[in-house]
Amino acid sequence: MGQKRDTFSSKLGFIFAAAGSAVGLGNLWRFPYLAAKYGGGIFILVYLLLAVSFGFTLMITEVSLGRKTGLSAAGAFKKLDNRFGFVGALACIVPFIITPYYCVIGGWVIKYMVSFLSGHVGTAAGDDFFTNFIAQPVEPIIWFAIFVLLTSVVVIIGVQKGIEKASTILMPVLIVLIIAISLYCITRPGAAAGVKYYLFPDIKHFSATTVLAAMGQLFYSMSLAMGIMITYGSYMKKDDDLRDSVRKIEIFDTLIAFLAGLLIVPSVFVFSGGSKDALSKGPSLMFITLPKVFDSMGMGTFVGIMFFVLVLFAAMTSSIALTESAVSTFEDELGWGRKKSTVIMGVIMLALGTLSSLGYGPLGAVKIIGMQFLDFFDFLTNSVMMPIAAITICLLVSRVIGVKAVEEEVMHGEAAFRRKKIFNFMIKYLCPVFAAIILLSSVANAFGWISM
Repeated sequence: MGQKRDTFSSKLGFIFAAAGSAVGLGNLWRFPYLAAKYGGGIFILVYLLLAVSFGFTLMITEVSLGRKTGLSAAGAFKKLDNRFGFVGALACIVPFIITPYYCVIGGWVIKYMVSFLSGHVGTAAGDDFFTNFIAQPVEPIIWFAIFVLLTSVVVIIGVQKGIEKASTILMPVLIVLIIAISLYCITRPGAAAGVKYYLFPDIKHFSATTVLAAMGQLFYSMSLAMGIMITYGSYMKKDDDLRDSVRKIEIFDTLIAFLAGLLIVPSVFVFSGGSKDALSKGPSLMFITLPKVFDSMGMGTFVGIMFFVLVLFAAMTSSIALTESAVSTFEDELGWGRKKSTVIMGVIMLALGTLSSLGYGPLGAVKIIGMQFLDFFDFLTNSVMMPIAAITICLLVSRVIGVKAVEEEVMHGEAAFRRKKIFNFMIKYLCPVFAAIILLSSVANAFGWISM
């Protein structure tokens, strides 16, 4: 307690760090699938409309509350209104649950990157390579531990020298990589049909489910309701333009997701001979379908290496943000130093992450409400805890502390709060409804009552 709080050295540092937290695996393995499934250009248009309204409102709220209080999620809500301390507790618990299994997937990424670097492309593209790998008791844990170590080293160095410096290197490289790979993929023979399929608005695929899918993807993609944006906001300087920073984060996040679609959809389209069924989502897309695609294309080894480097960077920027959110909670609430907080978090990551890793092997028979450990942790956080936290954040701002608290914080960095009317309407009326819809639809999807 009483320690001087770190800050980002510049607005650009904050933007890269926050954008890095938002840019993660969801941009790469879920957005392309959803865009292709729900009418291409129509889905993208709906997503953009939601980004500038729903996404903007929640993100600017969280960043404002973090900067206003100078605390991570747990402390921020207690300071604003002690009755809402449970909201902060809920938001700060999320990273403790997500980070371990996210790092397990990060370990898988390193394994594939190393496989491509060592020239074993054909092996990595084999039908059973992925399932056999994750079923092993030891090797996945080794790669997972390496990913945890890389993440922890960056966090332990600190906000400016660790997180900010890493983000200002990783994010530009990530952007250059995804642009370069996308350009190569869309210029391949036969890719034009895939590009058309991805971008051309197909009205017949538009439905309420399209809006639900876009809403859910936006919510998870932008790192909302998990304490990250509050924590990063607490490191932001008072004279930085908050609205402009949030706008740039949205642009980065949406651009990466869009380019991921240009990279993945045409490539899978060409590989499958135009079959839409080949485009799956999640790990099967990343670790089964795409290695086969790379193995089949010219310069496939090089493209595959670049792709998994890209994925590794995206995964790392998100894991760093998740870990920092948890570490900041230890620092603020328990008064621990950064080194101790990071080490303790590292132990938690290794313990819970090992459960998720072994869930595909020795602990495969152990299920929680019919789900393997990783799937259950994902369901608990993404489908239940985060939407509930978002609803209560909206209620706190609109009904308790008042929207002026956010407006005043935004005004520190600029003369006027543009989008003020949109913000007021969204936070009071639509955002809590949207978050409730995400909660209900996500739970329904997880239990197979609907398909998204």
